Amino acid sequence: MSRTDAPPLPEPLRVPVADSHTHLDMQDGTVEEGLARAAAVNVTAVVQVGCDVKGSRWAAETAAAHPSVHASVALHPNEAPRIVHGDPEGTARQGAREPGGKAALDEALAEIDALAALAHVRAVGETGLDYFRTGPEGVAAQEESFRAHIEIAKRHGKALVIHDRDAHADVLRVLADAGAPERTVFHCYSGDAEMARICAAAGYFMSFAGNVTFKNAQPLRDALAVVPAELVLVETDAPFLTPVPYRGRPNAPYLIPVTLRAMAGVRGTDEDSLAAAVYDNTARAFDF
Repeated sequence: MSRTDAPPLPEPLRVPVADSHTHLDMQDGTVEEGLARAAAVNVTAVVQVGCDVKGSRWAAETAAAHPSVHASVALHPNEAPRIVHGDPEGTARQGAREPGGKAALDEALAEIDALAALAHVRAVGETGLDYFRTGPEGVAAQEESFRAHIEIAKRHGKALVIHDRDAHADVLRVLADAGAPERTVFHCYSGDAEMARICAAAGYFMSFAGNVTFKNAQPLRDALAVVPAELVLVETDAPFLTPVPYRGRPNAPYLIPVTLRAMAGVRGTDEDSLAAAVYDNTARAFDF
């Protein structure tokens, strides 16, 4: 079987659950097909996350058309430097672009602000800091964009969805300095147990993806073990981070049961209890 083939549907969960972070616009097949496969395994709600203006518009439109889809809108942390400084090499899927400076960033943020006002847009994100793909020259643009998203989320009473890659201390610093929204979600939580305790003390939700199943992810499992039950979420980040044993093949919301069962094992609980808690937590986090 090809490594690019879609994995089979897992055994359905007995209790409904929600995928707190997915990218349906990057997955194969139609939205309807993806939602039907998810529903077949009892994944009954998904949060569709935008990473740029175009994707955020798409997320809002898709949520408006499908009751089981909830939108989150934002400029991804790596998008802000591309807007300000340009991307002549075309490293992103959107292709090459010219530098736009602060005016272009302000214009894009104004569009995100307008989308965040919509009722079916439940969150602002994914925003935050990413020091893996963006070098020192892009840090200022990332932080300016991050702070703007925090204010947008607070202004509209929406959840904030954090993307934090290789930037733990600075993400926590900005949240503390700017004042985090009432509902803040660390998407694809990537910190250790010590950071998990800090996030829990602040009341931040922590969402775990398929990488919690990876062989080298023991620090992530250690973190999952100490997160309070009322702050745990699950996600696919599909089409990325496909859980073991399907790592390397396309991810999709219907694979949530694979990750959730692994999480239940780490936490020493049964899958029904975890699924029920995760659904309730996701509904509270995203107000649906």
